[in-house]
Amino acid sequence: MAAKVGLFPSSSLTTSPHAIAAAPTNAPRPRGARGLASPGRSAAAMDAFHVSCGHMRRAARRPPAVAPEMARPGRSSRGRPSSFRKIAPLSISLSAELSGTTWFSLSSIQLGLVASGSLYGALGGSLLAYRVADFLGRRIELVTAAALYISGALVTGFAPDFVLLIIGRLLYGIGIGLAMHGAPLYIAETSPSRIRGTLISLKELFIVLGILTGYLVGSLEIDVVGGWRYMFGFGAPLAVIMAIGMWNLPPSPRWLLLRAVQGKASVEDNKKKAIQALRSLRGRFRSDRVLADEIDDTLLSIKAAYAEQESEGNIWKMFEGASLKALIIGGGLVLFQQITGQPSVLYYATSILQTAGFAAASDAAKVSILIGLFKLLMTGVAVFKVDDLGRRPLLIGGIGGIAVSLFLLAAYYKILNSFPFVAVGALLLYVGSYQVSFGPISWLMVSEIFPLRTRGRGISLAVLTNFGSNALVTFAFSPLQEFLGPANIFLLFGAISLLSLVFVILKVPETKGLTLEEIESKLLK
Repeated sequence: MAAKVGLFPSSSLTTSPHAIAAAPTNAPRPRGARGLASPGRSAAAMDAFHVSCGHMRRAARRPPAVAPEMARPGRSSRGRPSSFRKIAPLSISLSAELSGTTWFSLSSIQLGLVASGSLYGALGGSLLAYRVADFLGRRIELVTAAALYISGALVTGFAPDFVLLIIGRLLYGIGIGLAMHGAPLYIAETSPSRIRGTLISLKELFIVLGILTGYLVGSLEIDVVGGWRYMFGFGAPLAVIMAIGMWNLPPSPRWLLLRAVQGKASVEDNKKKAIQALRSLRGRFRSDRVLADEIDDTLLSIKAAYAEQESEGNIWKMFEGASLKALIIGGGLVLFQQITGQPSVLYYATSILQTAGFAAASDAAKVSILIGLFKLLMTGVAVFKVDDLGRRPLLIGGIGGIAVSLFLLAAYYKILNSFPFVAVGALLLYVGSYQVSFGPISWLMVSEIFPLRTRGRGISLAVLTNFGSNALVTFAFSPLQEFLGPANIFLLFGAISLLSLVFVILKVPETKGLTLEEIESKLLK
């Protein structure tokens, strides 16, 4: 069972309370418990990404929509490295010696709260972002998220009791909610259209790379007395780097112009600030005249899209016209991203590989690393081809592969169980297909599809949809598994995948090469 715990769920912020409870609180550590982790998203993984991005910007002299990734902890992920999130509750509960506490014997409900606390915080952070993000601006929102990461990691790492441990997890989760909102906004609003897809998708590559690092750190600390404190506290110094990096970046030029058009600031003053911000982002080799022309063009587009006499879009504006169309597209993508079965596929990964004769599959950490390496490879394909091939081809091809793999897994558990190579092939097909489609492309589309006047609040609702459906899948999986069995679960998710494929074909437009203003004027009318 321990091996399965580590593989459930992959893209979720939580670990199944039922799975955690499967490890007895006073039992020796089971074989599969070392390095328990799944290839999901993570904040600390993103922070590792952040530093690399800064070097890339200086080397390439390209717009540092890369640098804003310093703020995107994330679907990822998100919160703490997913690997730590899975291992740490076990480190607390396996024995008094290993936990390093006098309150180590937690109930299954308490362990579930430890594992899922960041999810509840992220839901709250998403609601908070809806109310204050447009006022704060993308940069300050991300600095605030970094401060919450630091405080959450420190409170959790030094927690003297269960209550403060949960408070720390909630603080970290609120930071996740803010960063999941602010980061794609900042990157989209500061990136040239020709490389916007690559820059936004690039974070997925570094998320997976960071999580692989998290597997190593987590597996090393699982046997250390109080090792869970190091796992949870690991994010604090990385979040400090994130805070410093974001503090030294300029505000989003589009946000500055939007505030001016809304009457919240002087048009001339904010126009000058926007030119300065753009100069910082594009590099000093661009002439002031070229930068001023770009700002003028953007300002005219914003004025055309946003009537000066109207205030920012309220909740009801989200369900009208272009905003409603964008919400259906963005919300639909993140919803299908969560409910097309990734947790269930990775839940069965260990047993599938063991049946096929892979000895390494007896150790959950080795399974996680094998799958994580493959995810890294396939994510690289999406990152470096998204601006060449476009969003729709990757989504359609990837979701088609997801559906085929799920039906193959259903067939394996129903009638083909004497052919383990079918299951292994289907497992790899699923992981690869997800990483070239829903993994990076969903958040790319969310970041660029909303019209400017409701973009901040629209992305807030998309983030809320993501975390809400994440929670639904997490808590529904165990009873569904018991009620339906693996074959029927895969059939169910296969049917949902086909539905998502129809949705993409009929509803999701191609945004490759278009500016944000062109997306609004040409695709959302």
